[in-house]
Formats: sequence, structure tokens, C-alpha cells
Amino acid sequence: MKPDDHRIEEAKAMPIADVVARLELSNLVRTGGELVGPCPQCGGRDRFGINLQSGMFQCRKECGPQAKGDQIALVQHVMGMDFRAALEWLCGPAQGISDAERQERRRKAEENRRRQDAKAQKMRESSISGARDIWFKAQPAEGTPVRDYLTLRGIDPMLYPTLPQVIRFDPQARYTIPVEGEAGKWRTIHTGPAMVCAVVDAAYRVTAVHRTWLDLSQPKGKLILPDPRREGETLPAKKVLGSKKGGAIRFATPKDCDTMIMAEGVETTLSALIAETVPGASAHWCGVDLGNMAGRAQRGPGLKYAGLPDMDDSEAWLPPPWVRRLIFVQDGDSDPKLTRARLETGLRRAMLKRPGLRGSIVHAGEGRDLNDILMGKTYFDAQP
Repeated sequence: MKPDDHRIEEAKAMPIADVVARLELSNLVRTGGELVGPCPQCGGRDRFGINLQSGMFQCRKECGPQAKGDQIALVQHVMGMDFRAALEWLCGPAQGISDAERQERRRKAEENRRRQDAKAQKMRESSISGARDIWFKAQPAEGTPVRDYLTLRGIDPMLYPTLPQVIRFDPQARYTIPVEGEAGKWRTIHTGPAMVCAVVDAAYRVTAVHRTWLDLSQPKGKLILPDPRREGETLPAKKVLGSKKGGAIRFATPKDCDTMIMAEGVETTLSALIAETVPGASAHWCGVDLGNMAGRAQRGPGLKYAGLPDMDDSEAWLPPPWVRRLIFVQDGDSDPKLTRARLETGLRRAMLKRPGLRGSIVHAGEGRDLNDILMGKTYFDAQP
């Protein structure tokens, strides 16, 4: 196959939703800007996601870091084809196409790509605008159920007397899910109290909100919400609205510190903060999720657990230049080998982009995270 095969450009300009329809992936559910559901190869419930804005897919569990990519890669993954066969499945054979038809296909592909890019940008801007509206309408968290929730999670006022400004409270947060079969339409299935945290980008702009719906009658204080689309299943109590990539929830940034500790979750990050050996010695930021902390990894045979960053990922999160030591906290409640590989991906990218930076990973122990330890009254000393 020629490297300048016009079909590659044509395939990458196809709307990913059209490819999904052709593949008959009917068991995926739209959640925000993604289609989510079981992986066609390794199963599960919601480990497989297709981003309708970026046109990229990913399996977040068993298939590993190499199970992600564009339209061609999606066909390869679902159909079990090699690159050549997947390209032919999408665009037909390369032979027998005239120069005029080839030029017309390229023109249409470029036009389609511009249309997709404009649509994706519009959706992103709308999502960020919605997140900012929620953030600026929320109220200070002190003296609200947010304080009670954090106390229930072991983060009580004696250990954490002043809540940071990046945490707020929304007494009437709407939990919405997409209306199936109606693009762009949502329905509210729950309205109630939620903790709201601001996700801030490198320019100090709020680009997303991380919300946790609360039910203080539950053991861990989080809402248990049945999924109306799937009998016997529940929805996550936490959701992010906006654009989280490259951002973080900045709980504490002490003046003149040069060390940062980052974990995936809000409660885990706060647990590390209040258990710090020398209070105020380190910045504590929440990375929102593992994918945001890691960025894209290199793909290829044997690279599933290599932890090698894709340095072409220009939007991946990076620590500020003042950070000289970066510590990632590894939760123990997911695949340990794969989780560590993804954290190594983020650390290696940071060390390449920030010469002289030292990176390390601390582990909470198998089957638990730092908040589990905190709630068990055992405290964490962040050492490399």
C-alpha cells in the first residue's frame, strides 16, 4: 500500500458516528460527548468509549493502551482486521479509481474534516460554557453538606479546617443523561445536592466542573442512582462537564514549593494533603482521571505496559515549570500493571518536557486507595 494512499485521508475524515453505525455497535450508550459501553473484544460494562468530538476510541481496561485510535483503528479493533483490510472495508479497493475521482474524494474528505472540526469546536465551547455557568452559580462549600460529606470520608474539620475555593456546593445539581436516538437532547433524572470542583487549565481558566452527587445516608455519602436504561445497574455518582484535558483541580499550591503530589480522585488527593508529613511543603492537585494524568501513550506491539508517552499529544497535562519533583499516587483498585504503565507515561512526558524534573509513584496498596486508608485511621506519608 502506498504511503500517499488517498483512502487514508478519506477514512480519517469520516464522521466516527457513521463508522459506528456501519459496525453495528448498537449496545453503546451516549454519555456526554461519548458513546460508552462494553468493549467488542474484552467485554465489561462501560470500559469502551468513542469520543464523538475527537473521532477517537479507547478500551480503558483489558485491551490496554494500544486499543485506541481513529476510524481505521476502530475497524481494526472491532473486526479483527489488519490496517490494509480495515481501510478497504471503509473505503473500498484502491485500484480502479480515476485521477478525477481521487481528487474529488480528497476534496470531500477535506470538506468533511473541516465540518467535523468546526462541529467539535462548537460542542467543546458549549460544554465549557455550561461548566462555567454551573461553577459561578455554585455557592461556597463551608457550612454545607459538602463539609459533612468530606467529614464522612475522613476529611474532617480538625484535619482540614479550611475548604479551598476550588470546592463549591450546588444544592440543586441536575443529573442528566442523553435522550436515546435524539442527538443533542438530554433529560434530567435527578436533582439534588452536589459537591462541585473547578478544573482549571494552564492559563487559570475554569474549563470543566467535577461534580459528586451526595446522599449522606449512604456509607460513603455518595448518591446511588439507578440507571433507567439498564435494569439493575447504577450510574456513577461523579461526572465531569466541560473540557478536562490538560487541566487539574488545584487544592493547594503553597508559595515557593517545588514538589507536587497528584492523584486521580478528589478524596484521594485530599487524603494525601491532610496526611502530609510537613504541612505546606507540597502542592496537591487532582488529575481528575488516569487518562488525563497520563495523556496518550505510544501504540504498537509489545507497548501495552511500556509506559511510553506519545509526544505528539500536544494537549496532554504537564506540571508547571516550577515543579521539580512530581509524585503520582497509584490507586490499588484497578489493574495494577496497566495503571502503573499509564502513570509512567505521564511522568516520562513531564520529565522530557521539564528537564531536571524528578518523577516517582507511590502506591496505596492492592485493592484500596488513600481515602480507604484514611477512613481506616491509618495515615499516608508521601515518600518516593
